[in-house]
Amino acid sequence: MTVPPAPDSYASTRVQFGIELRKYRLLSGFTQRKLCAAIHLSISQLSMLENGHRAPSRELAHKVDDVLGLGTALVDLLDRLNRTADQLPRWFRPWLEFEREAESLRMWEPLMVPGLLQTEDYARAILSREPGISIEQTEEHIAARLDRQGILRRSTPPMLWVILDESVLHRPISSAEVMKGQFEHLLEVGESQSISLQVLPYKACSVVGLLGGFVIADMPRSAPPVAYIDSQGTEDRVSERLDEVKGLAFRYDVIRVDALSRHESLSMIKETMRRWTT
Repeated sequence: MTVPPAPDSYASTRVQFGIELRKYRLLSGFTQRKLCAAIHLSISQLSMLENGHRAPSRELAHKVDDVLGLGTALVDLLDRLNRTADQLPRWFRPWLEFEREAESLRMWEPLMVPGLLQTEDYARAILSREPGISIEQTEEHIAARLDRQGILRRSTPPMLWVILDESVLHRPISSAEVMKGQFEHLLEVGESQSISLQVLPYKACSVVGLLGGFVIADMPRSAPPVAYIDSQGTEDRVSERLDEVKGLAFRYDVIRVDALSRHESLSMIKETMRRWTT
């Protein structure tokens, strides 16, 4: 009997639950057929759950706990995973799954440093100014944002292709000290083999991306790409429409053509950081 390894804490909720479900089933000596008969589920449905291709329900977790004599192990796991997701806006939660499973992420950001690359202080400066937000909510949102960054620390992280508008380097989000810390972080991650960081300079006179930022997630197993579209509204934030994602991919390529090289971009960030500190 081969028991799967402990789940990657930065994998999606579905994947983490699926790994634990299979581990407990094997440790209890249950075949898929035997467990399915006990909880009245088809083998194909159980396979999808164990492979992370189907979202689990609390009712199902409770049934498996009872049949395998686990107490509340799977229910508690699902509750814990869901509490983490609850710190994020409801419309954003589907994107969290795509982001965690993506093989690569293509980002265009015209206004601020993307959340996956923000320092804690930079994130606090942004999130604390949300109208009506409490200190406790701010800290919860910061923790959720930093938790998302865990995908970059995986043994096989997704490839990040990031393009920042030059204005991001000059916009005073917070104090010079906070900005300096953020730029130092960008310079550090910009040397990573899994992160390509480029800057679109003012001199390019590019207007293609001025309407807003977006991210394209390239999914594994030949699944179609998915897009996250930034806006002031709360609708159409996550899009799986092939025509829309294709259009954004075309815009990304147009923006990237005018961006500085990776080396030139890091040099610009370094020079900008010097100006902030003097």
